[in-house]
Amino acid sequence: MVDFGGWEMPQQYTSIRDEHLAVRNVAGLFDVSHMGRFRVAGDSLEFLQHLVTNDLSQLGPGQAQYNLLLNEEGGIVDDLVVYHGEEGFFVVVNASNREKDLGWFREHAPSGLEVEDRTFELALIAFQGPRAQELLPAEGLDGLAYFGFRRGGVAGVRALISRTGYTGEDGFEVFVNSDRVVEVWDAILARGKDAGVLPAGLGARDATRLEAALRLWGNDMDETVNPYEAGLGWTVKLDKGDFIGRGALVKVKAEGPRRKLVGLKLEPGSIARHGAAVSSGGKKAGVITSGTHSFFLGYPIALAMVEAASLRVGDTVGVEVRGREAPAEVVKLPFYRGSAHSAAAPTRS
Repeated sequence: MVDFGGWEMPQQYTSIRDEHLAVRNVAGLFDVSHMGRFRVAGDSLEFLQHLVTNDLSQLGPGQAQYNLLLNEEGGIVDDLVVYHGEEGFFVVVNASNREKDLGWFREHAPSGLEVEDRTFELALIAFQGPRAQELLPAEGLDGLAYFGFRRGGVAGVRALISRTGYTGEDGFEVFVNSDRVVEVWDAILARGKDAGVLPAGLGARDATRLEAALRLWGNDMDETVNPYEAGLGWTVKLDKGDFIGRGALVKVKAEGPRRKLVGLKLEPGSIARHGAAVSSGGKKAGVITSGTHSFFLGYPIALAMVEAASLRVGDTVGVEVRGREAPAEVVKLPFYRGSAHSAAAPTRS
């Protein structure tokens, strides 16, 4: 168990390797109740549109959208998912940013609009893997589109089921009242036991999200990094109207970002860590933002923030690893495309 954003979280249940491979080959079950959950009631579309980069007017009830919160300089305050419910919106934010984000939402909310923190009332578990739909004890999942959600029953317990995740695999995130989550958790594991389903901790979660090149706030992006540098320009809709940070992003897009996030493949045994220097031609070119050993791919991988014009796919760089310089190849992202790409995914909008 380790501290993560103020929560005591499992780094691993059995082994990171076994849990990682279970997610890629069958399915793994994650407790992600540390993520913040806010409810924004009432007529809140205009308010949220002013806070986030993506265009929420494209969402109908039962649809979710990946989004960014920015500061006035265009730096990323947090990344989040916004859900359009029948009676307003709800939002899932990063655990380490929950209190900051709640204050940000309430600071910018118009008079009379309530932003409710429901983190401790609702638990959140994620069932991720190519066989997740087959093995989740719930009905009516066939028609649920990627980034769609609906209310239903999981193991006979009322829940909200969302076809979203953070591993690159198809799967579901299940919102359920905190006092019922243990029975849902146990039922999912019992249903999938013979197929090889395992509970999975933070180690497997980090490895699978990195293989899928999904960014981690605090590592690959923060308030000093703009969406174009993080490779998240697709979330920015400059033509939707004004939003916080839009002016700064208009300038960045016109001039081009100074930095970019690239993928690196390293030799076995050379695991790059956050903050390690990346060099090219004898000069520092950037820093590692995330790195791990991929048990599924069989070699270490990393993301690095580098000068925008310095590196291209196929280039060889040096990475600081335990006091020595290890060679690495710049590769195309993502490192791995899982079953999420074969789910009924709509065009990113």
